[in-house]
Amino acid sequence: MSPGGGVDLTTRVGSLELATPVATAAGTAGHGAELAAYLDLGALGAHVVKSLAADPWPGNPAPRVWPLRAGMLNSVGLQGPGILAWRREHLDALVRSGARVVVSIWGRSVAEFGRAGELLRELPDCVVGVEVNVSCPNLERGGAMFAHSPEATAAAVGAAAVCGLPLSVKLSAGTPALVAVAGAALEAGAESLVLLNTLAGMAIDLATRRPALGAGGGGVSGAPLHALAVRAVYDCRAAYPGAGIWGVGGVETGEDAVELLLAGADAVQVGTATLAEPRAALRVRDELVSWCAAHGVSAVRELVSAAHGAPGDGRG
Repeated sequence: MSPGGGVDLTTRVGSLELATPVATAAGTAGHGAELAAYLDLGALGAHVVKSLAADPWPGNPAPRVWPLRAGMLNSVGLQGPGILAWRREHLDALVRSGARVVVSIWGRSVAEFGRAGELLRELPDCVVGVEVNVSCPNLERGGAMFAHSPEATAAAVGAAAVCGLPLSVKLSAGTPALVAVAGAALEAGAESLVLLNTLAGMAIDLATRRPALGAGGGGVSGAPLHALAVRAVYDCRAAYPGAGIWGVGGVETGEDAVELLLAGADAVQVGTATLAEPRAALRVRDELVSWCAAHGVSAVRELVSAAHGAPGDGRG
């Protein structure tokens, strides 16, 4: 039986043709093929590796994660080996895994996004795109996020475009200008939006009476983010009907994926759930198939944007 079990799972995000609309999310699936010990990465629509900078970066002090009543708080701080070390140490394993790889990149300045893009030229065919993570500190704006400014986001996307690969841009709901920022990213050359990244939060350790994380605050992810992601996807789909959209945030079940597809996502990414269950992305895919079969949906493309009154509009 095909992975779709009689349901056509094919979709398209921007120019990327995917066999299934379920992918991993950056930050939760490692820099390479670590998850291949638990699941067939080639059975996913894409595998988005943890965000990389041009140079090595140590990340934040421990402790870096803290459980919440729902979801989690994390402050890993974008730790990574740098792109050149990633190419040496992880790329071959990714090629062997059969994954369709999206490389997530970050930088603290426009120049750093440009350097990261330069270092991602001439990659194997398994690398199908680059995700520009603009939800990170911007040295040129006094530590503010690129994603809080249309102009800064556009500059980062434009600089990263030197990689020559299809670009997606990962945005934050921490600004009332989200739709405007998304538009600026698309105008600058991104062909798809990743909605959305973690939101700033904090926990206090009652035993020490101090912030629970080593860096003070961190990013809230998992279930608390889901409704925010649905709204972000819905609003951006209404504003930019031709854009590719990845829905990200609290995707723990097939029904979570269905909701984001209905809101306007072309595909979804599974993040925090993977930390507790390495096979979560494949389980979500299988549950999506079961939901479609139970509700008479023959192709996931029928779901995309249906909440806007446009079911089966051919976006997939």
